[in-house]
Amino acid sequence: MRSLAALVLVAGLAACSKPVPPAPTPEQALTLAPADARLATLYGESCKACHAIPGTGAPLVHDRQAWDPRWKQGEAMLLDHSIQGFQAMPAGGQCVACNPDDFKALIRFMAGREDSAT
Repeated sequence: MRSLAALVLVAGLAACSKPVPPAPTPEQALTLAPADARLATLYGESCKACHAIPGTGAPLVHDRQAWDPRWKQGEAMLLDHSIQGFQAMPAGGQCVACNPDDFKALIRFMAGREDSAT
C-alpha cells in the first residue's frame, strides 16, 4: 500500500513539473530578442554577439540546459558576473548603457526564465 502511495505521489509531482524546453537551433538563437524594444536594442548591441553564436563559450540564449546550473547560483551572483565580468565575459558584458535592472531582465531573457533566480 505504501509503495502505491509513493508511486502516486511521484507521478503527481512529475505531472506538475514543466519539462525543460529544447535549446534553440543556431538559426533560432539568432532571431531571438526581448519583447521590450529598449532591452532588445541593448541585447542586440551587446549580449547577442556571444550569447547567440555557438562556440563562443557563452551559454546560448534560451538554452535552459546551459543556463539552469548558472541560474541555481542566484540572481545576485549572475548580476555580479554580468557587472564585474567572469571568466571570458567582459565586465558589463560590453553594455555601457545597462543598469542593474537591465542586466537582470537580460539575464532572465537569455536564461529563458521568468522566475527569480534563487
